[in-house]
Order: sequence, then C-alpha cells, then structure tokens
Amino acid sequence: MSLYQPEPVEISTRIRPGEWTEESLAELVITYRARIAEMGAPPTEVATDIERNDDGSVKVVVSWVKAAIAGDEDSVPGGQPL
Repeated sequence: MSLYQPEPVEISTRIRPGEWTEESLAELVITYRARIAEMGAPPTEVATDIERNDDGSVKVVVSWVKAAIAGDEDSVPGGQPL
C-alpha cells in the first residue's frame, strides 16, 4: 500500500500594472473558482492565492489541492506508478 498524492489542478495568470482593478480581480477569482468547481473540486479543496507586487502587477492562482489517498495508486482513476 502506498500514499497517492495527486498533483494539484491550477489556473493562474499575471496581470500587468494598470490592467486590473479590485472589481475585475474579484470577478477573475470568481471565474477561476467556478472553473475549478466544474472540474469536480469541492469548495474545501479550492485554494486562492493573490500576490500583489511592488510594481502594481498582480499574480492570481486558484488551485484544487487534492487530498492524498491511502491505498493502491492503480485504484485511483488515472493512477500512475510512484
């Protein structure tokens, strides 16, 4: 038996200074979270990280951080050898 640790699913982007507002940033996060949810992610496994840089740019990352599964990796859909 092994511990299968799937890779996270991630949607991310960087936006240059002057090309975003707080409102457009909030809408982008909502859109990314909805896309991850459409892939089957429960809300408790969706993480959002917003990095605001000194130059006024912003990096947005929304991830589905899948929990590790104890068992045989072959039993996991798309399982792969460790």
